[in-house]
Amino acid sequence: MKEKNEQQNTPLHQSAILEQTPNGVLLVDSKTNIRYVNPSFREMFHCSGEELLNRPAAKFVHSDCFERAIAVGGKLMVKESVPVHKVSYRVGIFPIEGEDLYCGIFIDISEEEDAKKHYRELRAQTLERAQEVISRQMKTAQEIARLLGETTAETKVLLVKLMSLFKEEGTP
Repeated sequence: MKEKNEQQNTPLHQSAILEQTPNGVLLVDSKTNIRYVNPSFREMFHCSGEELLNRPAAKFVHSDCFERAIAVGGKLMVKESVPVHKVSYRVGIFPIEGEDLYCGIFIDISEEEDAKKHYRELRAQTLERAQEVISRQMKTAQEIARLLGETTAETKVLLVKLMSLFKEEGTP
């Protein structure tokens, strides 16, 4: 690693940070070909460093985010999902001053997105269940009203007959 740093004129501690950060780091040239990739990026996108170098970044990040960043002057924040790798990420892209390079820092937000998806599903299930309870409650109320109406009608018929009997007995 020390030899690699001397070739790139990168201080050892900066290289160590790039190699150890949990965020994926990708450096691309102005044609968006990959010039550097750190271990976290390789892990996030399930690939080896050799297959990435000098290849178009879009092929691996499944997005044209670097092309868009270059088109708008070099700085861009993007949120993407790559179902094939089961990863969602947020990437900040910026130009490297004095170089023909652009850096993308990829933050894995897969767990956040999974939690949001789970919450949306749970909310939809809860709403569906609430609708079922309301429907069942309405049916029950209608059934109670029907039964109450029937017994009230039967009671009225019986009372009218009783009243008519008492009227007939009361009249001589």
